[in-house]
This record gives sequence, C-alpha cells and structure tokens, in this order.
Amino acid sequence: MSDVKETRFRVGGMDCASCASKIDTAVRRMPGVSDVSVSVTAGTMRVQHDVTSDLEAIRKKVSGLGYAVTPAAAVAEKPAAKHEHGPGCSHDHDHGHDHSHAHAGHDHDDHGHAGHDHKPKAAVVEGLHGHDHGPSEGPWWKGKKGRLTILAGASLVIAYGIGHLFPAIETYAFVIAMFVGLLPIARRAIMAALAGTPFSIEMLMTIAAVGAVIINATEEAAAVVFLFLVGELLEGVAAGKARDSIRSLSALVPKTALLEENGRTKEVPAESLAVGAVILVRPGDRISADGVIIDGESAIDEAPVTGESTPVNKEVGDSVFAGTVNGDAALRVRVTAAAADNTIARVIKLVEEAQESKAPTERFIDRFSKYYTPGVVVVAALVAIIPPLFLGGIWSEWVYKGLAVLLIGCPCALVISTPAAIAASLSAGARRGLLMKGGAVLEGLGKLTAIAFDKTGTLTEGKPKVTDIVAFAQPADEVLRLAAALEAGSSHPLALAILGKAAEDGIVPPVASGSRALGGKGVTATVEGKEIFLGSPKAAAERATLAREVQAATTALNDDGKTVSLLVVDGVLAGAIAMRDEPRADAAAGLKALKDLGIKTVMLTGDNARTAKAVGAELGIEVRAELMPEDKQRIVGELQREGFVVGKIGDGINDAPALAAANIGIAMGGGTDVALETADAAILHGRVGDVALMTDLSKRTMRNIVQNIVLSLGLKGVFLVTTIIGITGLWPAILADTGATVLVTLNALRLLRPIK
Repeated sequence: MSDVKETRFRVGGMDCASCASKIDTAVRRMPGVSDVSVSVTAGTMRVQHDVTSDLEAIRKKVSGLGYAVTPAAAVAEKPAAKHEHGPGCSHDHDHGHDHSHAHAGHDHDDHGHAGHDHKPKAAVVEGLHGHDHGPSEGPWWKGKKGRLTILAGASLVIAYGIGHLFPAIETYAFVIAMFVGLLPIARRAIMAALAGTPFSIEMLMTIAAVGAVIINATEEAAAVVFLFLVGELLEGVAAGKARDSIRSLSALVPKTALLEENGRTKEVPAESLAVGAVILVRPGDRISADGVIIDGESAIDEAPVTGESTPVNKEVGDSVFAGTVNGDAALRVRVTAAAADNTIARVIKLVEEAQESKAPTERFIDRFSKYYTPGVVVVAALVAIIPPLFLGGIWSEWVYKGLAVLLIGCPCALVISTPAAIAASLSAGARRGLLMKGGAVLEGLGKLTAIAFDKTGTLTEGKPKVTDIVAFAQPADEVLRLAAALEAGSSHPLALAILGKAAEDGIVPPVASGSRALGGKGVTATVEGKEIFLGSPKAAAERATLAREVQAATTALNDDGKTVSLLVVDGVLAGAIAMRDEPRADAAAGLKALKDLGIKTVMLTGDNARTAKAVGAELGIEVRAELMPEDKQRIVGELQREGFVVGKIGDGINDAPALAAANIGIAMGGGTDVALETADAAILHGRVGDVALMTDLSKRTMRNIVQNIVLSLGLKGVFLVTTIIGITGLWPAILADTGATVLVTLNALRLLRPIK
C-alpha cells in the first residue's frame, strides 16, 4: 500500500515496558494509525499511518502521558515485505569459474552498491520541533523524574520532623508529603486510563496510596510513594545504561574532518562530507567517514568498531570505516557514504529498529500481562473484602493487606523481563559486528540445528592466493619474479594473487615490454630480452614440451582444487604457480565450534566439485557443489523436511533464494550494504567463528529471559503469601516490585559484557 507512511519519533522519559505499553495503546487508537512499535531501550517510537493522520495530535497524546516527543526521522513509504528479492538476485558468482587465465573483463564486484538512494527525506511537521528534549541524558538529578524524587524525599523528611515536633498534625504532614509525589503519578494514571490503559502501574499506585490514607496509614502512604519514585528512577538509570551501550558507538565518529580541496586542506564538520570528497587522515586520528584509501598505506585499529584486537593493514583500494583509528602513516581517503549512511549510523539505526520489533516471547508476555493486571486487582479486592464480610476480619487490617497485594501485583518486572534482555543482546552483538533484525531473529538463532554455508567469500577469502611455486628449469623465486613482471598492472584476481605474493616476498619485478593477453590462454611479453609466457597448462603445452613429472605435478595440484599456471621462458618450461581461494583463517575453528554445539554444517557452492571437495576436506565439512541458486534453495527445503531448523549463510546476493527459504538468513562479510538490507542477520566482519558466537548469544539471552521471568514471578509469589499471613506490609510490597524490576534489568545488562 503506497499510501501507508511511517514516522519515527524520539520519546524521552520512558524507563520501563509499561511506559511503552501505555504509549502503544494510546497511539494505536488515534485515527489513521495502522501499527505502532515502541522501544524503551532505543527511546523511539515508529508509527505506521495513512495520509489523514494528524502527527501533531499524536505528539500531544504522547506528551500528555508525560513523555517528551520529537520526530526522529522521516515520513517514509512503508517498506516492501522482507525477502521479496527480485529475480536479478539469483545469479551465483561461484558458478563455474573459468581458470584459463584470460585477462579480460573479470568483474568481481558482486556486492551491488548501487540503488541505495531510498533514504526517506526528513519530514518537516509543523509544531513538532518545539520540544527538543530527546531521550533523557545527563545526570539523573537534572531530569524531571530525578527532581520529583528529591522533592518527594525532602517532603517525607520534613513530615517526619513535623511529626516529632507537633504530633497533633503528623497525619496532615504525611498526607501533604504523599501528595507531592502522588499528584504527577495520579495525573499520568488518569491520562493513561483515558488513552485506553486503565490498569497502569500509576493507577495501582494511586489506588493503594489513597486507600492507605483512608485507613489512616498516612506515614506508609507517603513512604510508599517516595519508594515508588526511587524505583522508577532506578529503572530509568538501568534502561539508560542499555541505551548508552549502543549510543556510545556514535561517539566514536569524530565531529570534524580534514577536507582536501584544490590541493589545500581545511577542517570541516564530519557530517557535511559529501560522497566523493577526499579527506586527509593523519597518523593517530580517528577516520571521520566510510571510504576507500586512494593514497597511503597504514595499519588501522578497527577494535572500536569490530572488536578485532590486532590492527589491520590497509593499502590503496581498501575500504575503511568511520570511527576506526589510523596507525602510523597519513592516508588520503575518498568518502563513500554520507554521515547519516555510514556503517556506524546504519548499525545504530538497525539496532534501534530491531529493538522496536517484538520477539515471540515478548508478545506472549504482553498478552499475559493484559489479563494478569486486572486479575491482580480482582485478587486484591477479594483479599480486602471477603475476610471482613464473611470471616469476621477487621476491615482496616484486610483493606491494608489488599492494598499491599495491589502493589505486589504490578507487572513491571515481568513485562520488562524480555525486552531488557533482548535489547542488551542486540547491543552487545552490534558492538561485535553481529547484527540481528529483532527479537524474533535473536530467539530463532538459538534454535538452529543445521547451517548451510556458501563457499566463496564466506568460508573462503573470496580471492585467490598463491599456494605453491614449483621450480622446473628455474629456481622458485625467479619463476615468481618473471611471472610478476608479466602481471604488473593487471587487475585480474589471479594476477593480483601473483603480485601480492611477490610483494610479500620482497621481490621487485623487472619491466616487461610488448605485453599482450591471449584470450582464454594466458599472457605473453618480453622481459630482460627473453620471451615469456604464463598461462594454462594446455596453452603452455603448445609452446614447450611438458615432461611426465610436470603433468603429474599439475594433476596433483588440480586435485587439491588449485588453479595452475605454467611459466615458459624462451620455449623452455621454467616452473609452475598454483593458486587457490584459500579458507578464511578461522574457518576450521568456527565450523568445529558449531559442531561442538551439535549443529550440522554443509557447504553449498556453485564452484566445480574438485575445488569444493578440496576445500571441504581441509575444513571437515560436507560438500554439495556445482549448484545453481535454485539448487541451494531446494537443498535448504530438503533439510527442513528432514526436521532441521536451517540457517543459510552467504553474501546476501547470489544466495538470495536460499537465504529467503531458510529459517534464518545470515549475510556475511564484504556485502555490507546488502547484508544490512536483505538478510535476517548479518556478520559484518566475515569471521566464521562469529556464527557460533551468534547462536551462543541467542541461547544465553533465552536463559536470561527465563531467569528474569522466574525472578519476577517468584518474588511476587513469596511476598503475596507473606502479606496475606501478615508478615509484610506496604513497604516491602513496593520494594518487592521495584526490587524485582531493578534486579531483572541488572540481570539483563549482564548480556552487555563483551562477547568473547
């Protein structure tokens, strides 16, 4: 539906899940609103609505509930349903590599970076920019809730003082002290009731406090209101911790950049950098934008963004991220993404959106609490009424117990048990480069029992490397030196592998003249007065005699899945160079970690069977080769029919049908743009070991959620019993509720610890 718009708001002052629930209920009832998603942790609200919706009325409704509201982003067209990949996504860059060493048109940019201009334009909504509070920041005592808590605490202390000095007016002093804190709470309770949430925590609190005054428990009423405010404040501080963990990522990006223009540099705001601008990054500086190095070579410390402990060496043509730290040499970088669209900004936006989408467990808890809270009110009423009416109990004693039951029953801790854990996990994952699109994906990852991997660029580096240099008529280093001379200036992946190996070994290639590519055969040139040819064994056999041992060596290398190029110097076979797309350094360990978790692994590749089997044997993984994209999709379906819960890991383009068919589709490595757009989850930094970390994080999160639910319901159960038998009263009741909420939140925050 093209007339459905989406507006995102920043909402300040939310500190627990009941806040989100109240806002959700109120906004959902507004005219033209079709869907609402609220995230306490991100401090955001997403509203899907039609063109008739009054955004100013929505803002007023939310601010009436006691929250600060500002528009966060634009009104955008409703995005298309996930996984509707176009037919153009189904090509497979693995399929049938021609290893004949032709140097023409080898397009290796499989990660379509175009078509990225669908960012919504900023919506200018009249009257929405007057209240720019944003999410609560700064010290707690400067916020509205902090000031109210201090005022209520001071009123309580003064009331105690007056009570000691003038016992006759003690009751009135405590009633006044209670109303200092209760009036804002009661106002929020009434607004929430009018907006469709009659059983809010504020309403339960107001009934309990007024009821306590009626039965003359004024001192306790004032103390309970103060303790309630302290509890809300603690919840806010805890929720802020989870919020800050992801926000701190944005602080990594420097505010200024050194822009190069007409041969001169000047300092400009980083957010003003346009795509294509050239910036200078001095040694030790943080890089201020995503870009590609056009001059210089340096070790980049990517730990702040990727968690990678050792600096990564980068040279001309390599990509760099905003927020990473340049090492020991100046770099010139061409900007490839505007500030609002760099890797960190997209990660933050993705995590915030993920936090807004509810997990199955969270949806269940929400439904449960809708019946649970009214149920608590009924139980509290029965506790207050039945013993005095039918069992000769004292009215004031049982009404007091009923009020305590009302406070114990508050569902705050229960409702926040799931979103707090999920938000903490999403944040912890994002800091490691593990992106999951919402709680449902996070829950699903822990249930995977089989994972299908793409080969090229997923289990392997995605580019060939020289693995063997075999000397025949010339020594190995001379074979490499002459081969590098032929390949100088070529951008063919096999040529780059040879040049990379020569640079690694410190070999300076001589100058070649008369260089020309022979289509499908190889390349020839004159080097140091000798005619040199490098190409496929078949083409080399036309220029030199291949002895039997040469053919045997070539066959053995081919059987290992390696591409072999032979070097012929003046009609004599000088040597052979073997290359292969080698497995990632951590691939074997990463696959073993998955097997240790009891997860079946299989490689699905379009590459030729010989190469695939050689890599599979080295990594110890089952191999299915020479597959078209639809074959990969079919195999995923077969695994599902066998009873497996299947994850598919690929580069996000050539595996689109299989990614869509799998229970969880995970995009990996270089295809960052695609990874963030299409799959359910993404591993930004291409580590195979991160797949096991992701599933482990999911399992830890589900354990944490179970602990939280047991903790919140268990504490309530204990205090319910002790209240009815007369051991505990109103004070412990409110402490049970607040204490449970704070304990649940702190337990969830344990998930923020760095992932190892």
